[in-house]
Amino acid sequence: MTTATQAYGETWYWDNRYSNEPGPFDWYQKYQNLAPIINHYVPRNHRILVVGCGNSAFSEGMVDDGYQDVVNIDISSVVVESMQNKYQDRSDLKYMKMDVRDMSAFETESFGAIVDKGTLDSILCGGDSRQNATQMLKEVWRVLKDKGVYILVTYGAPSHRLRLLRESSSWEIKLHVIEKLGPDESHDDPIWELTKPVPLNDDGSSVEEALGKNPDVHYIYICTKDIL
Repeated sequence: MTTATQAYGETWYWDNRYSNEPGPFDWYQKYQNLAPIINHYVPRNHRILVVGCGNSAFSEGMVDDGYQDVVNIDISSVVVESMQNKYQDRSDLKYMKMDVRDMSAFETESFGAIVDKGTLDSILCGGDSRQNATQMLKEVWRVLKDKGVYILVTYGAPSHRLRLLRESSSWEIKLHVIEKLGPDESHDDPIWELTKPVPLNDDGSSVEEALGKNPDVHYIYICTKDIL
């Protein structure tokens, strides 16, 4: 039997889920929570790619905040068709069915920023996870412009993500954190300042020293494409 978590990397799982749960849903964090970090690293005139967009309102939040060209991809044709219909009058919001492991429809170095909220995590839950994750990251690297940023929002601590990121491509990596919140909670009095990077050494041990063991946070890796 395939568990729900293991199925996160499968197209059929997401088609079924979006057919049965059509209402908007944001994985991990809503746009207003992450806006300060997005604004800090991504100029509003950059072309932006949101991978594994689902039916999140995140991209709508971005264009309402002044971002002018946001392209969204998802592996589920069900959700892409739904979002295309929902935003058919918004030329600044585009939705395409695409597998993040093969983005050959996009030219090399065609985006200034890529946002990932949970897509890499989903792929790491599926079969052949390491191979598929590496393939995804190589495609992310390819379609990013030089000095473009891949913003990875994940539950994965540095001990589980740094090696994968560093082995896939030549990234300059900074780390930020944001507290996990319930649906009715807000970041009015955050423990950690969102736009201030957390000390990050080669093995990530500095993060535990700064935050304590098993902090209740989402990790935000700011990966800048650095062509050597």
